Amino acid sequence: MSGGLLVAGTTSDAGKSVVTAGICRWLSRKGVSVAPFKAQNMSLNSFVTREGAEIGRAQAMQAQAARVEPSVLMNPVLLKPGGEKSSQVVLMGKPVGEMSARGYHEYRGGAERSEQGWRRETGGRQQALLDTVVGCLEELRGTYDAVICEGAGSPAEINLRRTDIVNMGIARAARFPVVVVGDIDRGGVFASFFGTVALLGPADQELVAGFLVNKFRGDVSLLEPGLDMLRGLTGRDTFGVLPFRHGLGIDEEDGLRVSLRGAVRESAVAPPLGEDVLRVAVCAVPLMSNFTDVDALAAEPGVVVRFVDRAEELADADLVVVPGTRGTVQALAWLRERGLADALARRAAEGRPVLGICGGFQVLGERIEDDVESRAGSVDGLGLLPVRVRFAREKTLARPVGQALGEPVEGYEIHHGVAEVLGGEPFLDGCRVGEVWGTHWHGSLESDAFRRRFLTEVARAAGRRFVPAPDTSFGALREEQLDLLGDLIEESADTDALLELIENGAPENLPFVPPGAPA
Repeated sequence: MSGGLLVAGTTSDAGKSVVTAGICRWLSRKGVSVAPFKAQNMSLNSFVTREGAEIGRAQAMQAQAARVEPSVLMNPVLLKPGGEKSSQVVLMGKPVGEMSARGYHEYRGGAERSEQGWRRETGGRQQALLDTVVGCLEELRGTYDAVICEGAGSPAEINLRRTDIVNMGIARAARFPVVVVGDIDRGGVFASFFGTVALLGPADQELVAGFLVNKFRGDVSLLEPGLDMLRGLTGRDTFGVLPFRHGLGIDEEDGLRVSLRGAVRESAVAPPLGEDVLRVAVCAVPLMSNFTDVDALAAEPGVVVRFVDRAEELADADLVVVPGTRGTVQALAWLRERGLADALARRAAEGRPVLGICGGFQVLGERIEDDVESRAGSVDGLGLLPVRVRFAREKTLARPVGQALGEPVEGYEIHHGVAEVLGGEPFLDGCRVGEVWGTHWHGSLESDAFRRRFLTEVARAAGRRFVPAPDTSFGALREEQLDLLGDLIEESADTDALLELIENGAPENLPFVPPGAPA
């Protein structure tokens, strides 16, 4: 086999990431050497590869689905929002500047230039980015039998088509067939499918091979007349109807999958081994990043994880987590405005557990010097840990290995803040004072033995008769989830048709659906 496929969507969160991961796991089971690829990702949830490059967590998870090592080639452009109108641009795993959306999508070069000189005065920035992502894709194609690409948003975003490098732009460059995924649970899926094709130009439409319905509930036979009409209207087949399944999400990209004050993910909490459950409240700070850190806690039987945004919601929590954020100073102000800062101080004084991770660790310190991220200068922290933080222009990207609470721990670091620890008991790269813990390490709670010891400490301090399960393996649970995604594709998609697309491309002579893209 040699080829590839682009999984596009009618909207953001239509299921592109899940379908891409499912196809990767299904192909891997068949013995196919396969890699995921997303040319450009916008996400605050990121991961560090072994070569020290930052990529989207969804691509790292898709690589695990494919049973290959994550690489920067799989996500060459990552945009990390820093507000409503600007993002940090991470190119080939390294930050190259902060840009507005208009500046990023500006087709012609300008006089402005980043520190690394990546903004070209001539030749067009988007063309340079397209050359980069096509080069990465070609390198993957030379290494693997198949590459499964994930699009972003919708390919029919006509305002951005001229500068598109992630949807039809990359499909055209690679001559990859495109399958469009639609979330039928939202409603309007037929209009979305038809409208997506009808708003593409003729050359783009030639590559759109068909559709994949996601999150269907009920009797598929009731859907078939609509699928027949869609085929008549577009000349394109539907390659499967995927049933709705709870708890199939992989690491998120663009936002929190559940609402505030809702349980994390969709899974039910398993009963505890001890007499009590353990309640974890996660402060939903602005620009929250890598909130997937708490998934490992939610995987433990008897642990209830909730995202909160009000001080009173901390009252019955046995552990409060202040997670990572792309806006440390902004998050600090938010905690104070909502009374959460005072609630955290009371918890610390009462000896009730608090864990700060990355940006959350930084806000627990005494002082923050930030002339990089917020440019706010010197700002007082919450003063719960003897730590002073200075923001450096160069980002720390690392995969540390160490020990804590007598157990081995692995993690990854993604931060501009450099912490000077002035006291307390050492804890990973941070410290612990009483029951307040802080570290820059993401992913540490995925180390099973360490997580159990940490939860035992939390239960003791909280006065809960909670007992961690002795055999919970977060890695095994993640593998089970990826296998479920593979099952979903294998059981509910037309896999023969998908293989034909991957090997031979889109069918010839697909009809044009008017009106096409605007001039």
